[in-house]
Amino acid sequence: MAFIGNLQQLGRAFMLPMIVLPGAALFMSLSKLPWEYIGLPGLSSHLLAASEAIFLFLPYIFALGISLGLTGNALSAGIASIVGMIIYYGITNSANPEIEPTVLIGAIIGIIAGYSHERFKSLRLPEYIQFFGGPRFVPLFVSFISLLFSIGMINIAPFLQNILVDLGEIVASGDGFGVFLYGFVHRILVVFGLHHLVSHVFWFQIGGYETASGTMVYGDLPRFFAGDPSAGAFMAGLYPTMMFALPAIAFAIIHEAREDLKPKIRKTFFYAALASFLTGVSEPVEFAFLFVAPYLYVVHSILSGIIMWVTYELGILHGFSFSAGAIDFIINEHLATRGWLIIPIGIVVFMVYYFLFRWAIRRFRIPTPGREEGSQLEDWAGDIPYRAPLILQAIGGKQNIVQMESCITRLRLKLSNEKDIDVNALRNLGAAGVIRLGGGHVQVVFGTYSELIREEMIKTIHRDQAQVLFHSPMQGKMIPLEEVPDPIFSGKLVGDGVAFIPDKGELVSPVQGEVIHIYPTMHAIGIRTPEGLEVLMHIGIDTSQLKGGGFFQALVKEGDEVMPGTMLIKFNLHRIRQEGKSLATPMVITNSDRVRSWRFAPFKAVKKGQSSVMSVVLKESNSGGETE
Repeated sequence: MAFIGNLQQLGRAFMLPMIVLPGAALFMSLSKLPWEYIGLPGLSSHLLAASEAIFLFLPYIFALGISLGLTGNALSAGIASIVGMIIYYGITNSANPEIEPTVLIGAIIGIIAGYSHERFKSLRLPEYIQFFGGPRFVPLFVSFISLLFSIGMINIAPFLQNILVDLGEIVASGDGFGVFLYGFVHRILVVFGLHHLVSHVFWFQIGGYETASGTMVYGDLPRFFAGDPSAGAFMAGLYPTMMFALPAIAFAIIHEAREDLKPKIRKTFFYAALASFLTGVSEPVEFAFLFVAPYLYVVHSILSGIIMWVTYELGILHGFSFSAGAIDFIINEHLATRGWLIIPIGIVVFMVYYFLFRWAIRRFRIPTPGREEGSQLEDWAGDIPYRAPLILQAIGGKQNIVQMESCITRLRLKLSNEKDIDVNALRNLGAAGVIRLGGGHVQVVFGTYSELIREEMIKTIHRDQAQVLFHSPMQGKMIPLEEVPDPIFSGKLVGDGVAFIPDKGELVSPVQGEVIHIYPTMHAIGIRTPEGLEVLMHIGIDTSQLKGGGFFQALVKEGDEVMPGTMLIKFNLHRIRQEGKSLATPMVITNSDRVRSWRFAPFKAVKKGQSSVMSVVLKESNSGGETE
């Protein structure tokens, strides 16, 4: 599985250089407008030249983008990749002018530069030549590798170019089944974040086309924009899925939601449907049912392949620069063949998906969002800086992070110990799902907020504030302290914090610390953390007045050292519910004057010991910056 983890990192790197392609497509579309009517007769040629230049230098862009994507934007790797491409062009062009750099060559040199940086970034040389050690060694090393690679490619490159053309013909000979297979595999690989790899092969490698200027371009996407009348088969069929199928799923989820949750779900999934329709971003909808009904996702993948097969058989050819959304559909329609047929096909697809998913959700009682109390990141999207420390705690803290990147819809992490991740906490904090790929590689799907979350987590790590992080002391539901039916606690006269309604008669420690007080009735306990915070947990309201024994059993004593999750007290939940005033269990910091700021997770169901329910930042001492 570690191999899959490395592949998903490579897949993200392949996606990075594609961010320039929407500009090329837009320039090409704008070049068709009659600029001469507003006194700008030369603008059309300038726009077309800009578009063609991006496609011409696409191999260099891929080399640079992949090297940066593999190394977390390391400049030495980026420089090494560009130098490698320059060397390749210089040697091959001088030996055989017909050899042109391709995206495949750019990808290879980008991968060489990226992995060379990871291998040599800490290289130590003798002191008198250490200037060339570390990251500075990478461009030198890649230069020599590129030299040897380029010399070897002088005789291989023409043969390789012919292979790419032949592969295109072989794939085309598969007719509709080959397109179906691609569509099915593409959707399945979305789960693992590897779809960029298979897409790269079909969109940028297979099949060749010679332009009017004599330049060869390879892959379905560049050939489509270069005017190849046979290109677009591996892109056209994605439009009905992105623009119609996924919005239909979103509306099915909305209409099958509980009435009390429907307003919240309607807002969330309307925006998800709009994102898929306009931009082709599919994960916010797909991950809403992937983890609760994986068999339904397989059906969705098969249907996606069938849709691509249908568009192929109808002779529809269309393309995009970023993804199969309405924006790309409109911009690139002038290059399409029978592209208008995508609209009626899409309407039929919408109806099939909508009724299929409504039936499946109801028939199999699938717990899609809104069918049960869920967690939606959009509820607190404006508070991402406020929640970042909680997310950081849920993935095991900053010490557990080896590498953290993000793509459009997910955090891509490499962790020291992936077992330290608290999946339940992440889902409470808005994650649609958590995917473990092995070797410490983990993906957390947060939707289109992923990049913002990553930035705030990095700020939190660099801020290095003195914080105390709290786990849930019991299984049940977390509620605001103001909802506790006792004016002493709800008025925060004892201290500030949160409260819980337990589902099980067990109380565990929410923090590391020392037990400083256990009340004689054992209904309450106090813990002092190493930072000096005094945490009080009070099981139920007015429980000190309960008559008779057998309500509480303390499993620790004063002076004991405890860790998060240590069992503190067992209590008779059934008897307290019957004889007590309320099961509400406050968890408060009694010396709240030591706290500078508070952060709370969404108030909802929690599991015993679950991380990231609350965090506090401590005030600095008066003596110059250190926390007391």
